[in-house]
Amino acid sequence: MNSCIIVWFRNDLRVHDHLPLLRASSRGLPVLGLYVFDQAHYKTLSYGFPKTGKHRAQFIRESVEDLRQNLNRLGAPLLVRHGSPEEVFTSISERFHIQEVFLHEEIGSEELTVEGKVRDRLPHTTFTIDHGHNLYPPEDLPFTTRELPDTFSQFRKVLDKNGVPGLTEISIPSSVRGLSLPRDFPEGKLPTLQELGLKELERPPRYPGGSSKAKERLLHYIFKADRLKVYKETRNGMLKEDDSSKFSPYLANGCLSPKVVLDQIRTYEKKYGKNESTYMLYFELLWRDYFHLVHRKYRDRIFYPAGLKGNRIPWHDDQEHLRRWMDGMTGYPLVDAAMRELKQTGFMSNRARQNVASFFTKNLGLDWRIGAAWFESQLVDYDVSSNYGNWLYIAGVGNDAVPFRAFNVEKQAHDYDPDGAYLRYWLPELKELPAPWIHQPREMGMLEQQQYGINLGEDYPLPMVDLYESMKNRKQEYEQAQKNSR
Repeated sequence: MNSCIIVWFRNDLRVHDHLPLLRASSRGLPVLGLYVFDQAHYKTLSYGFPKTGKHRAQFIRESVEDLRQNLNRLGAPLLVRHGSPEEVFTSISERFHIQEVFLHEEIGSEELTVEGKVRDRLPHTTFTIDHGHNLYPPEDLPFTTRELPDTFSQFRKVLDKNGVPGLTEISIPSSVRGLSLPRDFPEGKLPTLQELGLKELERPPRYPGGSSKAKERLLHYIFKADRLKVYKETRNGMLKEDDSSKFSPYLANGCLSPKVVLDQIRTYEKKYGKNESTYMLYFELLWRDYFHLVHRKYRDRIFYPAGLKGNRIPWHDDQEHLRRWMDGMTGYPLVDAAMRELKQTGFMSNRARQNVASFFTKNLGLDWRIGAAWFESQLVDYDVSSNYGNWLYIAGVGNDAVPFRAFNVEKQAHDYDPDGAYLRYWLPELKELPAPWIHQPREMGMLEQQQYGINLGEDYPLPMVDLYESMKNRKQEYEQAQKNSR
């Protein structure tokens, strides 16, 4: 039985800045890359929707295909299988002697459970794990995980005071001695969306997956379009693709290392000088690190209904409200436009995410974990730490110093989409409405509705809740929950 080394790819679909691949290539044994479409990731949740939706699944499929091509260029095959990882590893071990498995660390409980099952199947195999998700490895920070500051601003101040760690070298192996696979043990085809239990996309993917596409986007945004110089001013834009970087899908799936992004920011700064926008993009990379560290510190508490603070806030159960929120039929244009954008493309801007999550928790009072699960299903840039960390923050049970933070979704629409262009794009039934009616169609009388050819309640829904009354009631519930928790 031939010996081999396996590089187990999960949320690290790249060959650059990939220490497990570098380690494996230096061992002198044949290397086999492996990616498993874990069937558990494509199950239907108790909420009635798939854990991984079609947009995210397609992005992963394309990223794995790109990874295969890049590995093949280096000389190594990528084995692709659909099933349970422990069964896949068992089938490989029946054909080859697996001496070592190299992989990047994952800290989610589901990932650790799967990893434990694989280890049980390979009791005599060595597992070597490296950090690869963060800008800065946790052990290089000026505090332990237990000492992590409770807010992001405190975290950033500590780094500013003590200095940030240096970046490790970013490298790619020049070649990899790949394992020769016998004919009856092929690399394997990628499962189709249908084979994953999902429907086909109605339109081409908004963001094609893969490390090669990540490189194209990185160079386009920073250098070709020269958008980094105005990032701070435009990053809250919700409609134009170049208003923000759109690096997040590639960072979340590991197609792009955050260290490469920072390296390009510094290259830009050397050529054109530092400005507030170059720092702001670095600032956003720090937020990714911070949420990862929060997850590392609190572990499964990031999934608890009471979150990190232990406030037992009463979450409501209203299936009709949930359905209308998911479908973008709440009667509040900003929420509806964003939710339809998410459902049709697998993406929405950060500004939109904050608003729809605030509406979900502070107006509808629904269990934030269901909203987080819907985002997990739909978002092409889903990242467990960032997703749940952000939802905890907005829900008022995470790392936020403000006891009750709520977004007025009508005012936010005025502020960040003043001419209504974003709303018109995703809400065609409102496209004839001028500002300010498009921001508050509920204020239109019969004459205005006749003038613009819209019938509220039929063409577009009336508001499902009163914006101010619902917010007032939720604030009272939060305050009572805080008193009860003392």
